[in-house]
Amino acid sequence: MQPTPDISCSRLLKTTQDQHAELQIDALTQAGCEQIFQEKITGKLRERPELTQCLRTLRKGDTLVVWRMDRLARSLKDLVEIIEDLHQREIGFRSLNENIDTTSASGKLIFHIFGALAEFEHSLIQERTKAGLEAARARGRKGGRKPAMSVADVRKAAAMLSDPMMTKAEVAQHFKISRTTLNSSLKRDGFQL
Repeated sequence: MQPTPDISCSRLLKTTQDQHAELQIDALTQAGCEQIFQEKITGKLRERPELTQCLRTLRKGDTLVVWRMDRLARSLKDLVEIIEDLHQREIGFRSLNENIDTTSASGKLIFHIFGALAEFEHSLIQERTKAGLEAARARGRKGGRKPAMSVADVRKAAAMLSDPMMTKAEVAQHFKISRTTLNSSLKRDGFQL
């Protein structure tokens, strides 16, 4: 199906060396895409310059076409965020393999279902995290980062600071911490600042 002449298409195509780009390029060209962006890096990397350039290129009335949805986003959450941004900018979205087109009513419905699933997934992750923290607390473990100074180190630091010739900066340097960390450690363990 060719887009109408007044709608320009800018596309994203993400491939790695073990994937065959020709099939994707042919499908995108046949779909009427005017410009094809192709990532040559692994999908594990956070920076995706071609995707960034593609999204910057798109203008109101354009349609972003991808060969498959996994070519655009690494997770459902990422996909929902990207599509929502496109929607806000009045840019359409089409996925050729999944046959989703947000410029149609049924495509919008499917995308809203994806959005609800992403919210559900996020809620499940939050619930599992809270349950895991509660279970750890019940076993006597505390969450959070390990303190920079042990109780013994704080006692040593307090003893060092009892010498009027010793400064907090020198003590902090001795323990290879910042002065702020030294102060908070002393306060945590009940020593006067």
